[in-house]
Amino acid sequence: MIKPPCVFFWIHGGGLSMGAASQYDASPLAAYQNMVVVIIQYRLGILGFLSTGDEHAPGNWGFLDQIAALKWVQENIESFGGDPQSVTIAGESAGGISASILTLSPLAKGLFHRAIFQSGVATLGTYTSKEPLVIAKVVANLTECDCTTNERLVKCIREKTEEDLVNATKKMKTFMGATVDGVFLKDLAEELLKSKAVEKVPLLLGVTNHEFGWILPSSFAPPGWSEGFDRQSAMSIMNVFYPAGASGLNNLIADEYFKDAKTPEDIRDGFTEMLGDLFMVLPVIKVAGYHRDAGAPVYMYEFQHRPEMHKETRPSFVKSDHADDIGFMFGSCFWNGHIKITGTVTEEEEKLCKTMMAYWANFARTGSPNGEELIQWPLYDQKEEYMELGLKQVVAQSLKKDKVHFMTVLLPQKLHSLAAPPLQ
Repeated sequence: MIKPPCVFFWIHGGGLSMGAASQYDASPLAAYQNMVVVIIQYRLGILGFLSTGDEHAPGNWGFLDQIAALKWVQENIESFGGDPQSVTIAGESAGGISASILTLSPLAKGLFHRAIFQSGVATLGTYTSKEPLVIAKVVANLTECDCTTNERLVKCIREKTEEDLVNATKKMKTFMGATVDGVFLKDLAEELLKSKAVEKVPLLLGVTNHEFGWILPSSFAPPGWSEGFDRQSAMSIMNVFYPAGASGLNNLIADEYFKDAKTPEDIRDGFTEMLGDLFMVLPVIKVAGYHRDAGAPVYMYEFQHRPEMHKETRPSFVKSDHADDIGFMFGSCFWNGHIKITGTVTEEEEKLCKTMMAYWANFARTGSPNGEELIQWPLYDQKEEYMELGLKQVVAQSLKKDKVHFMTVLLPQKLHSLAAPPLQ
């Protein structure tokens, strides 16, 4: 009997506040690799994640939508030719965060068999919280709702128009995410990972080599930032992102990233690397270690190709930006349906599309990305080997080794010496 195709379950990104399934076309991936691809919608922003931490608004609605979709797959995917016993959850950015959180939720247990986190893990920023009421009160303030009691707050927000809620979401400075409710999520993501309370399924995860290269800084950096800026401007942005470090920690981190900077362009490059490392790359590396130490097979990558189609639309200093890997693993070189690539796609890029589709599909089928005519991709074990994905694929070791050492060893030492009383 022929085994039915595996199921690739894609969760879109967008900060849990925007995005849609229609932004993706999985036709090439499904056709080239004989997979059943499911791309889901889930409630976003206030509608998806508002929580008062009690019965009035328990929260996690968007994640419960994802679980409902996974249950639907279990019950119905055979009718579409898919194998309910071979489901891979995958996503990028907030989709990666979602997939990561699902590996920590008891409600998702048994609903999937492999996981892929692309540029997003559960430990990022404020994406899991024990104190959701803080953000709920921000929403109440933005929507002019009474927050003297949680019941009044929720009742008022529920009476607001769609336009009111969208406008409030646009004004918010923080993202809403998972609430520790004792049901969907038992504890903060970091604590669950530390205690190895994670679904020990095969995991493929990774980042791009310029996570804060263009899309993300363009949304918050000052006008003209791409031409370069001074340290003071860089620090003012960093202090907004990480106010807890404004008293001194941020300066120590900046010293590391700006130590060789001689020009405004050097500071710009150090700044984009610093934010990319702090808010994406280093957390992803840490989560890879948690899953490995829990006993799960882990494969890690760094995507390094700068798409040809962006040559005219991005400055030359931008390498592989946040989300640049998505198009290649979905086979965007061959998109010809409701989404079409308008820029140049080279023959080498078509080959990279086929390579990445093969790696991702092999992993979805077997739990290993390896297969015929592909560079052998080693497990991420104590040797910390990972795959550099570009027009050529190269096995490397210890991603960002110097920055990991700085953040985990040197920085704590510096902070300890600053906190120590002066010698008498």
